[in-house]
Amino acid sequence: MMNNNSEIMVTEFILLGLSNHPVAQAIFFWIVLVIYLINLLGNGLMVILIITDSHLHTPMYFFLSNLSFLDICYTSSSVPQALVTCTTERTTISFMGCMAQLYIGLYLGTTECVLLAVMAYDRFVAICSPLHYMVIMSWKVCVQMVIGAWGASLMLTLIPIVTGSKQFCGSNIINHFTCEIQTVGRLTCGESHFIDVVSFISGAVALIVPFTFILVTYLRIGLAVWQIHSDQGWSKALSTCSSHLTVVGIFYGSAMSMYLQPKSKYTSDKDKMVSVFYGAVTPMLNPLIYSLRNKDVKRALQKFFGGKGFRY
Repeated sequence: MMNNNSEIMVTEFILLGLSNHPVAQAIFFWIVLVIYLINLLGNGLMVILIITDSHLHTPMYFFLSNLSFLDICYTSSSVPQALVTCTTERTTISFMGCMAQLYIGLYLGTTECVLLAVMAYDRFVAICSPLHYMVIMSWKVCVQMVIGAWGASLMLTLIPIVTGSKQFCGSNIINHFTCEIQTVGRLTCGESHFIDVVSFISGAVALIVPFTFILVTYLRIGLAVWQIHSDQGWSKALSTCSSHLTVVGIFYGSAMSMYLQPKSKYTSDKDKMVSVFYGAVTPMLNPLIYSLRNKDVKRALQKFFGGKGFRY
């Protein structure tokens, strides 16, 4: 219903997806379905391996198991909706369902940003203070850091919830596969300048602050490694950090290109693809990156799949 201020009472949203390109949408459906299944299998297997294999009961793998569990939740908050959008010509989602999907996805994405920063600190301690590693990174500290990551992310997510406009002007059509804060925000009205500033600040805190912390941490790691004169020390440091750096580069690169770009009234097909990349592709790659570069995980996989009969 429209009022004098051109505000409408929204009860549902329409998700367009790639409805204007039916062939591309059909191809996209199968690609995303395969990615999602690989994500569930890879991250689920990573969690199981770390829980069941006593050799992986270390702080680094504790954080990695949390990352894998988080990735399963993160993709499950949006990918099923994207698949549904690709199978129907006119996909609708209720107002409450859209808001729930938006803020749950935002919360889980923010948590991943913070958790990757926590993992960087773990690598810093392992390389720069190896003799005191188990003392500094005790199980109590590790649990507190993970709880802190989830808690801090919740506080950051509450900012757009409290300050965001709940009024919508002119349209309830979302040119996307799912409800994301960038796309839904384009439909809101009211004090848009204030909302834009708050959204940018919260996005900067969630993305730039953890990313800067990671860069500084690895700069210090690099300086410490530079002083290592043995080839074995160099190799160990590289194998310890390379997987995490790869994950950080892929995730932060795609997320920043989406959330820190100049605000636009329209969602392009490129924006849709970028959101799928950090929301589905990156979580799928995480277990592959860590397992392919990690001898401990390879041994655990070999043991899990039957010892010598399995070749990874």
